Amino acid sequence: MAKIKLTKNELKAQRDALARFNRYLPTLQLKKQQLQMEMRRLDQAIMEKRDEEQEARAKLSSWIQLYSEPVDLAPFAEVSTLDTSLGNIAGVNIPVLEKLDFKPALPDLFDTDPWVDEGIRVLKQLTRLRVERKILEEQHRLLGEELRTTTQRVNLFEKVKIPEARENIRVIRIFMGDQQTAAVARSKIAKGKSA
Repeated sequence: MAKIKLTKNELKAQRDALARFNRYLPTLQLKKQQLQMEMRRLDQAIMEKRDEEQEARAKLSSWIQLYSEPVDLAPFAEVSTLDTSLGNIAGVNIPVLEKLDFKPALPDLFDTDPWVDEGIRVLKQLTRLRVERKILEEQHRLLGEELRTTTQRVNLFEKVKIPEARENIRVIRIFMGDQQTAAVARSKIAKGKSA
């Protein structure tokens, strides 16, 4: 605890600080709750994307043996446009997926096997799911950092600043009360000596 002045001005400053802390604390607590709710929603969304990805991979395993010869499908599932914008949750700027397009490329129907079309479709689906999951994970990371900072501020106000201001007010009041009592006693002694 820092050394405080035992004056009326300091008492007013401590009362003002206590009022300010009590005014800001509910806002911080509300922000913390909002961030926690959003984090839970993001956790659920990330798990759903992972499940979708696992499901797509499971469906792929039934016919993947058709690709006994290596076939490069990457040129047919290449991303051409990946647009993100900034969203705002509780004052935190987060990336939001706006648009994901693939380059229009079709395999030569005479040179490729008929199941290549399905392979390209699944590869595009897996790429889309992976990009969506990465963006959700980035949102989660950014909100997690802000939640940590907000939690630290809430704890600082609740556990340090507000109790410290209350204690300072109490100490100053006691000192000023003692000073007032001593002044009354001195005036009575002075009055008694003069009479």
